[in-house]
Amino acid sequence: MKKIRVGIIGTGNISEFHMKGYRKLIDAGVAELAAVCDINEEKVKNYAEKHSAEKWYTDYNEMMAKEELDCVSVCTWNAAHKGATIAALRGGANVLCEKPMAMNAAEAEEMMAVSKETGKLLQVGFVRRFGNDADVICKFRDAGNLGDIYFAKATYLRRDGCPGGWFGDKAYSGGGPLIDLGVHVIDLVRYLSGNPKPTTVFGVTYNNIGCRRAKGSDFAWEAPADQNTYEYSVEDFATAMIKFENGLTLDVEASFNLNIEHDMGNIELFGTKSGVKVDPNVQLFTDMAGRYVNIQPTGDTGLNMDEIFDHEIENFVNSATGKAECRATAEDGVVLMKILDAVYESAKTGKSVDIK
Repeated sequence: MKKIRVGIIGTGNISEFHMKGYRKLIDAGVAELAAVCDINEEKVKNYAEKHSAEKWYTDYNEMMAKEELDCVSVCTWNAAHKGATIAALRGGANVLCEKPMAMNAAEAEEMMAVSKETGKLLQVGFVRRFGNDADVICKFRDAGNLGDIYFAKATYLRRDGCPGGWFGDKAYSGGGPLIDLGVHVIDLVRYLSGNPKPTTVFGVTYNNIGCRRAKGSDFAWEAPADQNTYEYSVEDFATAMIKFENGLTLDVEASFNLNIEHDMGNIELFGTKSGVKVDPNVQLFTDMAGRYVNIQPTGDTGLNMDEIFDHEIENFVNSATGKAECRATAEDGVVLMKILDAVYESAKTGKSVDIK
């Protein structure tokens, strides 16, 4: 059986999570790491040696011209997502592009158009869709236990949690905690609610604190070696109310830097039959026989970071080879970029923004 030839563009930290998923397929004899690419030659050479890649490149256009690849993960900074993804698609590969899909909705739509033109799969890295917690909630939802979900709250808050480097430079990232962290929980709520269409957004962003305020703190992220190469130009905190076509309203908050007790990340959905919360395990809140009841499902219902990327990579490869349905489509990525664009536009103008 012909092995699936895998390529990776961008060899930063997130690519290691992708490689862990690919490694299982490589060890099973299903796939092979054919080529890796990064603009940093020393970095990509070390990465290729570490993961036993057949070839390494510093230009993704050259890689796609010389290699016949079946599946490519795009793990670059956000500003390079569009170029790398389009090059890989036109080069004949199916693509898993890390979130956020692009810098804005216009770029995302261009990427989706090339996917349709080439007939190649474009999957977006909405990894939270592959968590055990999401699977459990979807089962309760599909069984009718939640009823109609009409309100949701999602938080992804860090007290001092900008990863530094390009993440804090808008020219490379496109934004701060909203586009880096908020994208995860916004998409997760939308996924758990049946992927409704967003209609209206009102958002606010703040840049009042700055990063690296307290040295030696348990909360502070360690600054990368190339920190001074980039300008810190993104928001500290973002919040938004998002209205969907089916009547659902989502209240979302995301921060790199905020004066709170500790980091937190919660998802809450409120339905006509039950409410559900992930913190860190799934809990349901309802009423039975005239009594309010709190339900803790048995078994492991919390997010398992050791397995979530493995499930994502497995779904990507299976979808690319026609063995499964893609669970995070390019269309989903475009919708999320429209939401993020609308939040930033609303924050800029002080007015709500309609999404078409």
